[in-house]
Amino acid sequence: MPIIKLSMFIKAPIQVCFDLSRSIDIHMESTAYTNERAVKGRTSGLIELGETVTWEATHFGIRQQLTSIITEFDPPNSFVDEMVSGVFKRFRHEHTFELVDDGTLMKDKFDYTSPFGPLGRLADVMFLRSYMERLLLRRNEYIKSNAEK
Repeated sequence: MPIIKLSMFIKAPIQVCFDLSRSIDIHMESTAYTNERAVKGRTSGLIELGETVTWEATHFGIRQQLTSIITEFDPPNSFVDEMVSGVFKRFRHEHTFELVDDGTLMKDKFDYTSPFGPLGRLADVMFLRSYMERLLLRRNEYIKSNAEK
């Protein structure tokens, strides 16, 4: 059950960071290299409490879909999305935002369980955890670059 924790300082107001993080459009732009797109539920704009989005993307050469729902929402401080269906056995992604001097500290806590029991745990060690960490970091860097414009 890996847990990935990231934090990034962004020289922008907390509300800007919060909104960019829940923007379906920004998410698709930041993951364009995986051909990720929203295909069901909220497919553009800012996702809200109780809304779902189904993402379709290519990872490891396999086209797949994943649906998540916003289960917690405390603007502009935090929101949580959790998997409803998809390749993971489960995941919970906590997004938090703290007002700090001259900007915002954006934090992610991505807690997931891979499918396939022992084989999934082996995949985590060999490549999946680092792949997910790079994907999240790349997304966060994209949010930062847009927020600091």
